[in-house]
Amino acid sequence: MIIFSCTSNKTEEKQVAKDEHAHHDHSVHAGASNSKSPRTAAMAIIGSNHMHIDYAAPSVRGRKVFGGLVAYDEVWVTGAHSATSISFNEDLEIEGEVFPAGKYALFTIPGKESWTVILNTNFEQHLADDYDEAKDVARFTIPLHVLDNSVEQLKFEVVSKEGNQGEIIFNWADRGFVLNVRLVN
Repeated sequence: MIIFSCTSNKTEEKQVAKDEHAHHDHSVHAGASNSKSPRTAAMAIIGSNHMHIDYAAPSVRGRKVFGGLVAYDEVWVTGAHSATSISFNEDLEIEGEVFPAGKYALFTIPGKESWTVILNTNFEQHLADDYDEAKDVARFTIPLHVLDNSVEQLKFEVVSKEGNQGEIIFNWADRGFVLNVRLVN
């Protein structure tokens, strides 16, 4: 016999999300131990919202990254191999725009002075091979940060701040950006 139970208790759902985050096994995101771009994740609780970014983390390995390995002014998966994905279990405001809870692909278009960050509904794709602009749900033009110290391996961070706010931080090689996020009440 199979029994299904449904609940709309937001408090219970929020606690489940927090519990899942606390006991999350990061090793499930790790690629093969010999992978040059291992799968990894960044996550945090923003207010009561579990935000999770899943990505492949390539290393510089002596290469020219931006304007070389990663072309300027072209859509990039913001990692390696499969598209980087971002998910959250409650509605979230990113750079002033509200998004329903769910999972999205996070693409970027690196520029020499600023970057375009894209949220797209097709989060299950290889590189940008199947990228379709018609599936974009948002685009943000954000300032580029030139880093003082080079970051060898691509890294995303999700940082929780006071007042149900947070940041998504991206750094790789000598470039980075920050996205401001806020839990929608």
